Amino acid sequence: MTNAEYWSKWGEKCRHELTANVMPFWMEHGLDRKNGGVYTCVDRDGKLMDSTKSVWFQGRFGWMTAHAYNHVEKRPEWLAASKSCCEFLEAHCFAKDGRAYFEVTAEGVGLRRRRYVFSECFAAIAYAEYSLASGDKAWAKKAVEMFKRIRKFMANPAKWMPSKYEPVVQAQGHSLTMILINVAMVLKQVSDDPVLDEQITQSIDMLRKYFIHPEFKALLETVGPNGEFIDTAVGRVINPGHCIETSWFLMDVAVARGDSELVKTALQILDWSWNWGWDKKYGGIISFKDCRNFPPQWYEQDMKFWWPQCEAIIATAYAYRMTGKAKYMKWHEMASEWAWTHLKDRKFPEWYGYLHRDGTVAQPAKGNIFKGPFHIPRMLVKMLELSRGCASVKG
Repeated sequence: MTNAEYWSKWGEKCRHELTANVMPFWMEHGLDRKNGGVYTCVDRDGKLMDSTKSVWFQGRFGWMTAHAYNHVEKRPEWLAASKSCCEFLEAHCFAKDGRAYFEVTAEGVGLRRRRYVFSECFAAIAYAEYSLASGDKAWAKKAVEMFKRIRKFMANPAKWMPSKYEPVVQAQGHSLTMILINVAMVLKQVSDDPVLDEQITQSIDMLRKYFIHPEFKALLETVGPNGEFIDTAVGRVINPGHCIETSWFLMDVAVARGDSELVKTALQILDWSWNWGWDKKYGGIISFKDCRNFPPQWYEQDMKFWWPQCEAIIATAYAYRMTGKAKYMKWHEMASEWAWTHLKDRKFPEWYGYLHRDGTVAQPAKGNIFKGPFHIPRMLVKMLELSRGCASVKG
């Protein structure tokens, strides 16, 4: 099989999986046609297990359906689903102080909040993508307003994002730094507000200055205020899937800006993170490693979750498209073969989320508060785009 044939076949495979299985599963079993928004706590066959709604996924599915509408097919039902999620967010998912809930009831009554601003981040990308899909610029305005609200919360964490640790612990995390790159890139489709590029540049500078630690050949999840290495179980954590996701976020920016130095940074993160994360015995990307090779303390440390596999598929294809290097093609084949073999359910649509280290199913539900219609369909859509570019690469 030639390079062009491989990537053409891969693209069609992803299109079919997206349009025939994954999206129809969530449209049938997740979309709440009574109250608006989406449910995610569904069993293997789609049966609703819990009507509690994840606010993360009101934004994530709102973005995903609009993104599929914009980049795959202009299906009216996808646009309507995005609108439903965005309107449910606006009507029910924010407390009076402007902070988002983490969980709400089916009808939208707030149940729980968390200190993190991920709910707000996912709402912002949903608003922006829906604005692009619908042509309604009011949602673009809401997206930028939400982004600025996020920055306000982060600028005064003592007030808006109280720490779970006592003041003696001074640290910062990788997750918000990296997610804001992606959020800003989505919003740039509908806004030229300078705050977006300002945030992207700031996040990239922080990654380079604080979180990338060449002495461990790793991007660390938690560091001191000035990037200091914290020699504790928390400070030594490497989350390979998270780092691999960061690498392709940086590739997106590098392409948009024509920044060759940023490409090098992205590839370095990918190379290190693949070496830490790929399980040489069983295959797949492992959950956590310790940069000093001590045993990680988290119970799921050697499990194989759905989302790191999706990020590895995207990042390795992206790296191959940008470099033509055979190792990235090989890594892509390894990651995609492992994911499709172990995560895809052969009886019911959608993919499993939680596997043991050896790739056997830990639990068969297709969704919960944290897993739903995002990483898998995002990977499928992103691979439709990347496969076209990869097919023309002369490795």
